[in-house]
Amino acid sequence: MMVDPTLAEMGKNLNEAMKILEDGRKASEPDADRRQFSRSSIPGPLQGDGQDVASILQLVQNLMHEDEEEDKPSHRRMQNVGEQGHMALLGHSLAAYISVLDRERLRKLITRIASDTTLWLCRLFRYESGSAYYHEDDREGLLKVCRLVINTRYEDYSTEGYTVLNSRQPVIYQSATCRPGLGQHLCSQLGLPLSSLCTVPCNTMFGSQHQMDIALLDKLIREDVETGKLPLLLIANAGTPGAGHTDKLGRLKELCEQYGMWLHIEGVNLATLALGEVSSPVTAATRSDSMTLTLGPWLGLPAVPAVTLYRHEDPALSLAAGLTSSQPVEKLRALPLWLSLQYLGHDGIVEKIRHAVELSQQLLEKLKTLASIKTSVEDELNSPVVVFRFSQETSAESSGGSVEGYFAGEREVLDTLNRWLCERLAQLVPASGVDIVELEDEGTCVRFTPLMTAAALGTQRCDVDLLVERLTELVPVLNCTLRLRLDFREEVYRHSALSYIEDLSWPGLGAVRYEPRIEEMNDSKRQLEVEKINSELLVKLGDLDADLLFSTGLEFGPEKDCIFIGMGTEDLDVAELVDTIAALGRDIEENGRLLENMTEVVRKGIQEAELQLQKDNQEKLMEEGVLRQIPLVGSVLNWFSPFQSTVKGRTFNLAAGSLDSTEPTYSMKAQTGGLASPETPTSSAKRLLGQRLFRREGAGGSDSHSETSSVGQAEDLSRERVSQPTTPTPPVPDEVVAVAPESPETPQVPAEPEPTQEKGEVGTQEGEEEESQPEGQEAPVEETGR
Repeated sequence: MMVDPTLAEMGKNLNEAMKILEDGRKASEPDADRRQFSRSSIPGPLQGDGQDVASILQLVQNLMHEDEEEDKPSHRRMQNVGEQGHMALLGHSLAAYISVLDRERLRKLITRIASDTTLWLCRLFRYESGSAYYHEDDREGLLKVCRLVINTRYEDYSTEGYTVLNSRQPVIYQSATCRPGLGQHLCSQLGLPLSSLCTVPCNTMFGSQHQMDIALLDKLIREDVETGKLPLLLIANAGTPGAGHTDKLGRLKELCEQYGMWLHIEGVNLATLALGEVSSPVTAATRSDSMTLTLGPWLGLPAVPAVTLYRHEDPALSLAAGLTSSQPVEKLRALPLWLSLQYLGHDGIVEKIRHAVELSQQLLEKLKTLASIKTSVEDELNSPVVVFRFSQETSAESSGGSVEGYFAGEREVLDTLNRWLCERLAQLVPASGVDIVELEDEGTCVRFTPLMTAAALGTQRCDVDLLVERLTELVPVLNCTLRLRLDFREEVYRHSALSYIEDLSWPGLGAVRYEPRIEEMNDSKRQLEVEKINSELLVKLGDLDADLLFSTGLEFGPEKDCIFIGMGTEDLDVAELVDTIAALGRDIEENGRLLENMTEVVRKGIQEAELQLQKDNQEKLMEEGVLRQIPLVGSVLNWFSPFQSTVKGRTFNLAAGSLDSTEPTYSMKAQTGGLASPETPTSSAKRLLGQRLFRREGAGGSDSHSETSSVGQAEDLSRERVSQPTTPTPPVPDEVVAVAPESPETPQVPAEPEPTQEKGEVGTQEGEEEESQPEGQEAPVEETGR
């Protein structure tokens, strides 16, 4: 079989290019040489004789992965480009190649491609006698349809233009659950005022909360007709962008026929029209005047256009609206889709859509068995979209019911927790493709839409099982956190030095701020003191061996100079946590105040020392006389008549900030030191080394082994120090033990004369044995034979 050499070379180059770029995915952590290459290969003006194809592709690959960090893995995944994706990418190259053919051959080829693709799509999605418009922006098809309807309803529009709209203002109706900004985009592109857009609310009392209120729509249309307006077009949903719900399309079609309106439908549920069994609400979409299909996400095809299928009998009006073009090159937009559909075939397309629907059904069945999870699904038998959230109703079972009414802003707190839940699930199971959706009635929810993500991410049934497994692990954490938020707030209120910060956007126990107890400082100084203490407190809390997250909160949060505590677990001791925060904050404040006091004392002591030195110099001068101040005479006079001065030496004690006499130093031939002040023990000192903090006694878990092993470490350390009492009391500093008087109940050993070197060694050993005896027991006396 003969092959066009240019076409064969194009396919070969595309395969080599995709291989280089996909191999770069494995090398997404480029070394230093590759990073150097990527930066140095972007010159200003073009230089030299150019580069070969391999070098240019290598440069593109480096630019694609230049900003990725080596030690910061991301849960985002690049789209899985399979063989069908290669065919779609090849279509773009072929379109550029075909455009250089002679005009007659180009016209025949384009006609064949457009007619085949339109016929396949109309049969696949049960849209008989339809035409197709291919467009890059998924809103462009609806925009061209609106132009077609305006040309149809206003006969003189082609000659008079927008002036004919003044006679009867057109009105476009859309559901409140439509894509945000869709109606405004249409009005701006069509040159219509925003008063031409009518948003129809959803059912408020009966039916689904996400379906258009048909009775209210009928009322709005009648009011517009009575005021001289022209109902032009209705935008309905076969799968809302948020929850995937379908409007009552059959009833809406009857209403549109009654008032002569155009019915346009869009939504993800239109993909199920390709299946053998289709739900009746979606089947009614085949009677619509137009519908928009987004085949790229559904089938995992990159860079393929969206398709708007429509029915209209006047080709001239379609040409005027831009739905058809006289330019052959524009019709080549269908080529990537033409290649992909032929590669997949009818069975391959149906299998991809069925696989996505089965993934949704699998997740929905498993979610029904989970407590504290509430689903929001319209058609549980065939829905390709699953929306669920952490439920408030069963979140406080241990408290005896719901937490509703326990604290203000529970809706905002639940939304925050669900937002955290979705982010964690997306990070733990990136192949699931879950994302966050904000619904008006339910609030923040987690959405699973495999029709839009499964083909690109390669989602399988095992990924759904893993998603449910991770969800099962995270739900108890959410339950505990929601319940312990109240306990944390009450515990903070018990401490006068702590302030509870109400931040409903923080997914954790809450926020706390340590307030200094000095009231006489001004506002600016107090603000600096608060910032200093809380920043040091955050560092100390971060150094603790605990399973809690301590941070400064959200990056753009309103609260500053606070300590935010992360998610809690069932065995968390909130009282100990708050006590530790208060104790550490008090230690930081007292240490800072002690340092300031010591600075002031030292400063005053230095001033006093200067005055004392001046006074001593004057007294010494008065006692010695003038003659002793003359160098030669004074030396001779001191030789014959030594002078004893009554002025005593001075020494400055930095610790006490006082000026003391040097007489004890010279009399004892050694410097005397004061009693060292013991350090203030914190609550963390009560724990053994290696034991997790803020855990209630008797709580099971993986920390039991570490707690057991930490006991042995503590015993080894105790042999190097003075023996501690057997009762669990706070540790005593070594300096206090060394100078503390012995208890009267402890037997005293009379002091012996100063031993010799050999005897001193024996005495040292006896001292060690006596020191290692438990408190309150007599030390055995060793018989030395002396």
